[in-house]
Amino acid sequence: MSNASVVAELILLGIPHTEGLQTTLFVLFLSLYIFTLAGNLLILLAIVSSTRLHTPMYFFLCKLSVCDMFFPSVSSPEMLLCLAGNSRAISYAGCASQLFFYHFLGCTECFLHTVMASDRFVAICHPLRYTMIMSRRVCAILAVGTSFFGCIQATFLTTLTCQLPYCGPSEVDYFFCDIPVMLKLACADTSALEMVGLISVGLMPLSCFLLILTSYSRIVYSILQIRSAEGRRRAFSTCSAHLTAILLSFMPVVLIYLQPTPNPWLNATVQVLNNLVTPMLNPLIYSLRNKEVKCSLIKVPQQVAFLPEK
Repeated sequence: MSNASVVAELILLGIPHTEGLQTTLFVLFLSLYIFTLAGNLLILLAIVSSTRLHTPMYFFLCKLSVCDMFFPSVSSPEMLLCLAGNSRAISYAGCASQLFFYHFLGCTECFLHTVMASDRFVAICHPLRYTMIMSRRVCAILAVGTSFFGCIQATFLTTLTCQLPYCGPSEVDYFFCDIPVMLKLACADTSALEMVGLISVGLMPLSCFLLILTSYSRIVYSILQIRSAEGRRRAFSTCSAHLTAILLSFMPVVLIYLQPTPNPWLNATVQVLNNLVTPMLNPLIYSLRNKEVKCSLIKVPQQVAFLPEK
């Protein structure tokens, strides 16, 4: 952080207005966290173990599952330790790391959803040229690009926040370090930085959402031109899973960062849902709506059981 910072560490006060519920919340959030990791790991195993799923769509779904395992891991372990009664102190370096990785993974997922929408657009609107357009090289470039631009966005937001002077108080009325709560602790005028941060946080998801909307407008038009009822059903089934995941990813951003008057309790509730529930639901959304993934998931335990012993 900036050399002007004189506070060595922060105290995370946890989720607002949850006094007396620590044990219940610990059990609930730990269960959600375990289900999130297990569900996304199963999706990864199912895709990797089935050659039928080695296509661009499932390649990007693999990366989404990896992000969904790491994203809740940024804040959940610290939150669970606090709920278990352990020390709530976190260093400034730890706080800055938490802020960076939270926005890095969040932005990467945002760009990834945009890429996945483009993939569906090419698959449905240009099926004969799909394999040529979405080659392995193109998929690799797009996958790396989502992380690269996510890193740039996260670096900008983290630098913007961490260059402020922090001279107390050291208590964060939240369960992890994020931009809005950090700005409240700065002992300097943050109005200009708040505006720049708001534009940055709002503009990136809005741009991605407009690109996704454009892709799906063309997709819906192309689906309606399909004469086969079965063909329309399969196309809508594939797209509806992705659209559901998109809404679950973008709605929390609007509720948390674009509120005219922030509500700490609402923010914390939405943030918990965003950190734990959405990454847990993504595997369910994609597997329940997709027959190929369901078949591969059924075969995973059998393949693991028959692995040769060393």
